Amino acid sequence: MRSKEGAGFAAIVAAYMMFPVAPASAETIAEFYHGKTLRLLIGYGPGGGYDIYGRLVAEFLPKFLPGNPAIVVSNMPGGGSFVAAKYMADVAPKDGTVFGSLAQTLAMDSVVNNTAKIDVAKFNYVGRVVTNIDTGVALPKSGIKSFDDVRARQYTVGASGGGSTTVLFPTALNTYGGAKFKIVKGYAGSTEIQLAMERGEVDIVGAYGLPGILISQPGWISNGEAVILYQAALKRHKLLPNVPTLPELGLTDEGREVLRAAASTGEIGRSIITTPGVPPDRLLALRSAFQTMLSDPEFLANCQQRNLMIDGAAGEDMDLVVKETLAMPHEVLAKVGAMME
Repeated sequence: MRSKEGAGFAAIVAAYMMFPVAPASAETIAEFYHGKTLRLLIGYGPGGGYDIYGRLVAEFLPKFLPGNPAIVVSNMPGGGSFVAAKYMADVAPKDGTVFGSLAQTLAMDSVVNNTAKIDVAKFNYVGRVVTNIDTGVALPKSGIKSFDDVRARQYTVGASGGGSTTVLFPTALNTYGGAKFKIVKGYAGSTEIQLAMERGEVDIVGAYGLPGILISQPGWISNGEAVILYQAALKRHKLLPNVPTLPELGLTDEGREVLRAAASTGEIGRSIITTPGVPPDRLLALRSAFQTMLSDPEFLANCQQRNLMIDGAAGEDMDLVVKETLAMPHEVLAKVGAMME
């Protein structure tokens, strides 16, 4: 039989269990971010689409984050953005203070790349700013008028490296579309490749995103100042109604299937990703702030003024795209992977 003192103690314990007291040291999301300087890593050199949209987010997102922290941007090119991805996976703090503007092919490349394994499924997407349609571009001085020309003779294509789309798409078209591209790797990003094309070092930019073109070279589209050879999309964009998609250029059923898989990476487009291990409540706050930014009138007006395309999506939707990519048939992934080396 329990004593009265024991019964009273049990009653007190039971009361505390029914009404738990939050620890005095518990930190709110706003308190965590207040006064902090966050980092956003761009996996490519300055001036391209990843850089432009990454810097756009760094400029506007702090306004909507609890605690209003600052965001600084660093370019960390290399390996088709795998240098930045490895840093985020292995070195960066896993607390929601480091973000990346990384390759839209990251999930696919992580499965097939034998030298830079990363478990992309553990990363978290904050949100997408815009889908991306990469294009193959040549200047009129090259003499190229259509894709038939690159099937007839060899032309040089500028590329960065690793699993970047600048490597993937020309290689896929060599393998399955009958192209005769000679791929020249080593450039930091699409801006560097464009300058090389203007200097005559290469004939073609292997993958230049439509959103980036509309910012840096709108005349290529509106005035026909460049030849757009192909678009990495599943259907033709309204601005490029006469430009074939990758699957259209496939010469066999197998080729069309692989080219379709390669083109599907555009759904990720220009998205912002954060590290594995971010606490769920902090990740939710980041995603909520991102969606608020996408619908903010000042943000949208600024994007219109800069001629920036916006086609936003939730981070959860991008995580789902990653899962679908990782679940693709092994034989298709293997074929795509062989072209991303």
